[in-house]
Amino acid sequence: MTGSAAAPFTADDYRARMERAARAAAAAGLAGLLVAPGPDLVWLTGYEPPAATERLTLLVLVAGHDPVLVVPTLEAPDAWKAAGASALTLRDWTDGKDPYALTAGLLDGSGRYGVSDNAWAMHLLGLQRTLPGTAYASLTQALPMLRAVKDAAELELLAAAGAAADQAFEEIRNVPFAGRHETDVAADLAGLLRRFGHSQVDFTIVASGPNGANPHHEVGDRVIERGDMVVLDFGGLKQGYGSDTSRTVHVGEPTDEERRVHDLVREAQEAGFRAVRPGVACQEVDRAARAVIADAGYGEYFIHRTGHGIGVTTHEPPYMIEGEEQPLVPGMCFSVEPGVYLPGRFGVRIEDIVTVTEDGGRRLNDTTREMVIVD
Repeated sequence: MTGSAAAPFTADDYRARMERAARAAAAAGLAGLLVAPGPDLVWLTGYEPPAATERLTLLVLVAGHDPVLVVPTLEAPDAWKAAGASALTLRDWTDGKDPYALTAGLLDGSGRYGVSDNAWAMHLLGLQRTLPGTAYASLTQALPMLRAVKDAAELELLAAAGAAADQAFEEIRNVPFAGRHETDVAADLAGLLRRFGHSQVDFTIVASGPNGANPHHEVGDRVIERGDMVVLDFGGLKQGYGSDTSRTVHVGEPTDEERRVHDLVREAQEAGFRAVRPGVACQEVDRAARAVIADAGYGEYFIHRTGHGIGVTTHEPPYMIEGEEQPLVPGMCFSVEPGVYLPGRFGVRIEDIVTVTEDGGRRLNDTTREMVIVD
């Protein structure tokens, strides 16, 4: 593991997040937020239940009121250890009691609430039975930008995760590719991410030859051959924040067409990056990258959005896609990853994480975007 650990978030950090979230909910016309275990709960409180459970755990945020975390009694000791615990009130319930009745006492019986996307249907339906006058909307629908703008400490963590992923790429380009299975190289990548400080590896795509034409190829037993283009897309969590980068390497010397397509994707990625600045709609990043590929005659082979947000998860809002008119704001972080995918032949993708600055954008990945030749 390299680098020094960033200072942990404090109860004051979590208090500020919960207050900001409650205000945002009120501004959106919501009576409050109901946050189940998952990324939103970790981001807001620092608490992550020890294991998946069928017992109700729910953070209730209402503007002007203290945050309340409803937890099963047997998990309350763990909840009290969370970094943000002193910034909220804990209400525990024991087996045999009705957690929905307890939670209902914290809610407006006719209110409309934002609910974290990963809340169990069983719990939401239980609340609806107890308070039939309430209504609910997913947080992705109601407050899609809740976690989108990162503060300085979060940006530092994202930069560290990006740097660790870069170190993994600098190492993987020196390992043998030809004659090895995709799974072998993927295992090398996962090991390198952990070596450079990742606690969680979310994906290690190694898509060789024709497999590269599938953007989300699952690594398999295909033997990588000389002459293959190989798409590498990998990332995970380091100190709780995400990395995600893609580079496309070639085993041995590429053909003129392979170089041309790689250069085209590199130019499109640069165009997408250059479009990043405050006030610009997310879709303009997609348009800028896509126009380069379309003008070269490969538009039908760019088959996904140009980017996605990243933070405490590796995929979250905002999304760089046609129709997304959300303006960019300093502190937003997202991928810029155009690609060209030629069915049955090969694919190319180049991806950096980018953060919006006061006057443009800053890449959090710095490895070369030129064609890399591997053995």
